[in-house]
Amino acid sequence: MKISSLLLLLCLAFFSCKRENKTQRSKPLIVATTSILADGVRNLVGDKADVKALMPAGVDPHLYKASVRDLDLLQEADMVIYHGLFLEGKMTEIFEKLAYSQNLINAAEEIPQDLLLRSGPEAHSVDPHIWFDVKLWKLALTHVSKELALWQPTWKDALAENTSSYLNQLEQLDQEIQTRVDELRQANQALITAHDAFAYFGESYNFEVKGLQGLSTLSEPGLRDLTGLITFIVDRNIHAVFAEQTISPKAIEAVVAGCENQGHNITLAGPLFTDSLDAPDTPAGTYIGMVETNLNTIFKSLKP
Repeated sequence: MKISSLLLLLCLAFFSCKRENKTQRSKPLIVATTSILADGVRNLVGDKADVKALMPAGVDPHLYKASVRDLDLLQEADMVIYHGLFLEGKMTEIFEKLAYSQNLINAAEEIPQDLLLRSGPEAHSVDPHIWFDVKLWKLALTHVSKELALWQPTWKDALAENTSSYLNQLEQLDQEIQTRVDELRQANQALITAHDAFAYFGESYNFEVKGLQGLSTLSEPGLRDLTGLITFIVDRNIHAVFAEQTISPKAIEAVVAGCENQGHNITLAGPLFTDSLDAPDTPAGTYIGMVETNLNTIFKSLKP
């Protein structure tokens, strides 16, 4: 197997003499891989730690390649939390090496296997987008909270209080989603997106979802995928399709053009936020804000 230069750098960094003294800081540094995960961790730890997202807002984790600076940040962190389920596909080997020398939490580790969606039997064929089912995201964050309490026992009470408060907010969000989706289902609509990121959303809230690309943005749609989706949209009189924030709209624009060629006018709406939050201090700059922003965009675009 070919090992990238970045992995070689990582091996040199982590398997040579480990740095004994980290930079003095007033609070522990927690590095979470994605902006979505980092937001969840911030809600759990409150002011007990500084939490940084490895990947900036707007970055596609499927395609992300760690830089030398990223590797330094991972080494300097007191705790690293990653999503798992091959979301950070190009960093999988990095986490395997990192486990030998660093405090590490796999957020999705305790999600029951029978609740995970797959496109095939291979390990990497699991759908990683569990945050679009709020119930599964609650399970992931509950696991993270438990692991953080084991790492920092003095945080136990604060973590329990923060986790309970945040999970209550997520429960309200879950109920809001179901109410809005019920209306769209009654209108015979479906959610059409650029890649297959919303399967858990469809499964959890009983709403038909179709993506032009597969689970990963590395996949490329074929002509059959395109024509089949256009036929579905025209037959069902779907009112809108949705671009995504981290993906080029070129492929989904071809769907719109194909529909219009068949005399079906359709709106290209969005972009929806899928694999990343928006910038901080924007409506979609938190997980709850991102989900509500998506929900509003979907509802307004599909509601007749």
